[in-house]
Amino acid sequence: MEPQRKRRKTEESDTFLWEVLPVLSEELSQGIEFLQAYAAPIINKKDTSHLVKKLAAMYPLEGLQHIKRVRACRDKHSPHPLEIIVCLASDLNSKEEGGTIPSITALLHNSESDCTGLGEPFLVQIPAFPPLTRPQFEEASRHWPTSFHEDKQVTVALKGELFSKDEKATMQKYMEQAIEAAKAGKEEGMASVGALIVDPDIDAVLAVAHDCRNSPNPLLHAVMVCIDLIAHGQGGGAYNYKKYPACHFVPTDASHYLANDNSLPSVNLSSLEQATESGLPYICTGYDLYVTREPCVMCAMALVHSRIRRVFFGVISSDGALGTKYKIHTKKDLNHRFEVFKGVMEQDCQKLSQL
Repeated sequence: MEPQRKRRKTEESDTFLWEVLPVLSEELSQGIEFLQAYAAPIINKKDTSHLVKKLAAMYPLEGLQHIKRVRACRDKHSPHPLEIIVCLASDLNSKEEGGTIPSITALLHNSESDCTGLGEPFLVQIPAFPPLTRPQFEEASRHWPTSFHEDKQVTVALKGELFSKDEKATMQKYMEQAIEAAKAGKEEGMASVGALIVDPDIDAVLAVAHDCRNSPNPLLHAVMVCIDLIAHGQGGGAYNYKKYPACHFVPTDASHYLANDNSLPSVNLSSLEQATESGLPYICTGYDLYVTREPCVMCAMALVHSRIRRVFFGVISSDGALGTKYKIHTKKDLNHRFEVFKGVMEQDCQKLSQL
């Protein structure tokens, strides 16, 4: 009988005890902001088209094109099947005293002819901005109907279903290496944070690092070390890590990057923001980072300047700059943005803080 093959950790179960969730921009992750508006029942359904035109001319609801002016009455026992938005509460010149809702005649500037076909008004909340995600759409729809153009990929990502089992197994394989690097760093008296950078196109680890901030240079966080090791692999680099054998890199062939220039890029951590002008790529173009803990502001900006492709981290940090305190990767005024995902092997990464 053939001996049983030893199973890798990532093969031991078809299920994962963690979820990979996207860290989205504020506009995609925030709750819905609402405005107060006055609505009224439509007494005769046949008057709907006429009323919509008349109210649109009187109160055009500028900037609220996502709002549907008419909705079905939610009270199934109501004699009026439809309700229509008359105007925003802010459209009135003065607030009614004591919170009294104005009459339909007052809302329509005392024009009795315009009041025909409408019942007495009531206050409703309508979404101030168009929903961008399904959770936002569902929240908005609980108050008033709105249009929604769904990004299917965002919806799937928010459910934690963006990646296949094979892809999650690969993530786990990489994060396990980052965790081992974090443990090695802890044995050296460093913070228990580990990181590695991979080239997803060839499924290869290019650099593995742990925190080195307790060395003579307090700026050597795990992410900074990892970026510098990538520079070493391209013939550059700024610091020496011979004292830390768990921090290592794989030399990469940069010859296909060069255009009439035989020199390799030399990268210094203090000037990562300087783009190369000789046709060379940024040092992390197309690469993914796996790190056990959410990066800080310094590390997040280094990832921007080095043009990382995606970041996967395990646990959040109180001063984290990729979701907790800031969302640097989503800032539109920066010249590079990248995708961020959290929760990879979250419990295992959390245990590192207890070492």
